Amino acid sequence: MTSIVPVILSGGSGTRLWPMSTPERPKQMLALTAEQTMLQLTAARAAGDRFDAPIVVANARHADMIEEQLAAIGCRPQALILEPIGRNTAPAIALAALCALEQDAPLLVMPSDHVIEDVDAFRAAVHTALPMVEQGWLVTFGITPDAPETGYGYIKVGEAIEPGVHRVDRFVEKPPRAVAEAMLASGDHAWNGGIFLFRADAFLRALAQHEPAMLDAVRRSIAEGERMGTHIRPSTLAFSEAPNQSVDYAVMEKSDKVAVVPVAMGWNDVGSWDALHAISVSDSAGNAIRGEVIALDTNNCLARSDGVRIAMVGVSDLIVVASGKDVLVLPRGRSQEVKALLDAMKSAGS
Repeated sequence: MTSIVPVILSGGSGTRLWPMSTPERPKQMLALTAEQTMLQLTAARAAGDRFDAPIVVANARHADMIEEQLAAIGCRPQALILEPIGRNTAPAIALAALCALEQDAPLLVMPSDHVIEDVDAFRAAVHTALPMVEQGWLVTFGITPDAPETGYGYIKVGEAIEPGVHRVDRFVEKPPRAVAEAMLASGDHAWNGGIFLFRADAFLRALAQHEPAMLDAVRRSIAEGERMGTHIRPSTLAFSEAPNQSVDYAVMEKSDKVAVVPVAMGWNDVGSWDALHAISVSDSAGNAIRGEVIALDTNNCLARSDGVRIAMVGVSDLIVVASGKDVLVLPRGRSQEVKALLDAMKSAGS
């Protein structure tokens, strides 16, 4: 049986975890949840028996950092595809599918910056999906929800077509709170975690059917680009002509043979400092602390520093993050506003 090829998408900038995550060193390059970086953890969970060397699709500016981090865990990518510009997940996956050595290879598409605590459950879900994938189905993994989150898209789980594998009834955009609560109560919805398994040729056929202009632009970007060893640099001009679309919108929502494998695997996209606090080990006062931090009479705070010392006295429910010359202070529960803060700083010219 053909080995599974991990496809690691590492194009994101991770600005919601500023000031530690920056365009120069985004969150997947940081050791936020363990001793290893998020990129290293992603590569490690899809390594070993049945897995081939990964294809990594990344921002060109991070090439050296990615190679260093993967080499440190003994991982040698079969291809490092360096996007000249970001064009969302559908063109990125198309690059990987076109560069796969075997067109019937199952591609396991994973964002590089997610946490999966139960790796065994993740791998079991992948193997559950494989028989349908080999028949040409496009499979997504639905995360068993434990809260009415409004920051995630959802998947309505349809009829079972194989044990553990269901048709996708429909994809649901990020919902308002009342709708999220109703979907959670119904028991037939899962979070859309953005992890997929499909054969390279099946994905390319679907793309040819639903987004032929995108496929054409990506093909030309590879043909007109440069190759040096395992490094592939698509042409900027051709790649810029690919529509900027997610894989859900371009393919998954439109194709007929789309299935979902529901799985509870301790998944988190670590999309904010609040999310990181929720999954971090805390002390008896509820504080998640890393770096040089002194906290007296302090409760339920997240405090992190990669340099300067943070001193906290008599405070509760704060997020305090120091990195380089920047310090972020905000109340817990408002870390989604970091993006607005960055926009305001940009407008102020800082």
